[in-house]
Amino acid sequence: MTVSTLDRRSFFNKLRNRQSSKLKKGLFANAKRLRPDAMELPPVPPAATMVTLGGGLDPYQGPWDAEQVRHLLSRTMFGVKKSDMDLLLGMSMEEAVDYLLDVDNTPLDPPVNNYYQDGLEEDDGYEEPNVALGETWVNEPYNEDGEGYRIESFRGWWINQMIEQKTDIREKMTLFWHNHFATQTNQVFFGKFNYNHNEKLRANALGNFKDLTKIITLDEQMLIFLNGYLNGKDAPDENYGRELQELFTVGKDGDDLYSEDDVYQAARVLTGWSLNFASDDWETVFYLSEHDQGDKQFSSFYNNTLIEGGTDGEAEVDALLDMIFAKEEVSKHLVRKIYRWFVYYKIDDTVEQDIIEPLAALFRDSGYEIKPVMEKLLKSEHFFDALNKGCFIKTPVDIVIGTLRSFNLSLPDNPLWDEFVMQYVLGVLMFDMQMLPGDPPNVAGWQAFRQVPQYYRIWINSDTARNRNIYTDVMTAVGIEPYNEDSETMIIDHIAFASQFDEPSNADKLIDDIVKLLLPQPISDSKKGQLKSILLSGLPNDSYWTVAWFDYLNDPTDPMALEVVNVRLTFLLNYILKLPEYQLA
Repeated sequence: MTVSTLDRRSFFNKLRNRQSSKLKKGLFANAKRLRPDAMELPPVPPAATMVTLGGGLDPYQGPWDAEQVRHLLSRTMFGVKKSDMDLLLGMSMEEAVDYLLDVDNTPLDPPVNNYYQDGLEEDDGYEEPNVALGETWVNEPYNEDGEGYRIESFRGWWINQMIEQKTDIREKMTLFWHNHFATQTNQVFFGKFNYNHNEKLRANALGNFKDLTKIITLDEQMLIFLNGYLNGKDAPDENYGRELQELFTVGKDGDDLYSEDDVYQAARVLTGWSLNFASDDWETVFYLSEHDQGDKQFSSFYNNTLIEGGTDGEAEVDALLDMIFAKEEVSKHLVRKIYRWFVYYKIDDTVEQDIIEPLAALFRDSGYEIKPVMEKLLKSEHFFDALNKGCFIKTPVDIVIGTLRSFNLSLPDNPLWDEFVMQYVLGVLMFDMQMLPGDPPNVAGWQAFRQVPQYYRIWINSDTARNRNIYTDVMTAVGIEPYNEDSETMIIDHIAFASQFDEPSNADKLIDDIVKLLLPQPISDSKKGQLKSILLSGLPNDSYWTVAWFDYLNDPTDPMALEVVNVRLTFLLNYILKLPEYQLA
């Protein structure tokens, strides 16, 4: 089937059937698709007794040292790099938070065609008929054979944005919004829509929540994902009208909630918004002929608001959002989600009263601007409370991307095929840990941020714990091999990592510096002793490490000196990355 003969019905039938382009040759010939169809996780043991975090929203006045800086970076970025720690240590707490919130909204270079390689014994990937290697595909019309590769190209591009992120909060916020306005590539099988949707989230990462909600309401990706494109006056589709209220704005935690009829009335407001299948872009369009022009009467929850019908579909959308955002529940719902994403999952009465409600009031007073809320939270005593450090189980994205960043690793970009392969492999690794960017389990997002009582602990089970350890074993010992033999294996450079610290020849100082960078809290003296024993290979005197280090520095080409230092550091870092503390942020 060609693009020119592809009609609306056949396209969406393919979406519903979750078909992908055929991964025809080479690496992907027998590959399992990265498609988490039903990823509800098994239950985990009940929660242990929990302690309420202290502090309020007053500005933090305590020490500003490596422990505080690491905590701030681990919650606002993926992984902690020494260069980022050094940068923020040269600032005050207020300056550091301001720096992280000073987001550059310049559009990023789009993903490119990196999914074809010729010149080998057998060509591999997919050869685009209209997009040259290295050129972007994001402006191209739907291509049945190519969309699977374009989606993986988009996903890999997103992974690379996380790895190469600037020292700011933008990428962490982009993933937060992806979890909030959740969609799935396996339901919207059009690479361009997935990319455009992701860029809208990124561009509005610290912007206005109400504005972003309108953008997403009329977004092509969301119109497909929740069937908005099918919402017509003769058969209103309630999917988006329901999730708009239940998941995206009001929530479902209050005693007094919207009614089922409110869902129906919202669906009537949104009738007529669809996609223009007569164009190559399939952009959002409003069809007046499909719009219910009658008045829409809402319940007492919305103060019996009446939205007058008519011919102006966008005006009705604005009226709907004005009505919804007049409810205090909207601000509280979003602030709770921010809190669980950046601080801790447990919201008891004290946290609700001292943190959630004041932040929600600030949110409303600002006209639903995100940045003032984040600034207040990240500068607060509560955020830096000692009990808050190391209580957050890292997401799979934090483990995979954060490890690469902490060890200063980047993806190869030459040839492009190696970049594509590496990005795909990283996606497989995160999928095996049950968090694949682009494919949360459903419209409610990942369970770790919503499923009572497990929350974050849902990330850890017998399979995912093993896969996390396999990943760190691979990165410390053997690395991820590229497709082409001439390209470099992606593996931790242990000596380069140690060399960035002030006194790598000093065993105690080196271990202290590594622990401060990689772990959320100080460790016991006995555990430090274990680490030192590993670095010294069980020998009794610190000089064994000092001499070995200087032997290497004096002649880095000496294979024996290189092996002694590298093997000791390999065992040390492998052990640290296996510590339970490394799974925490």
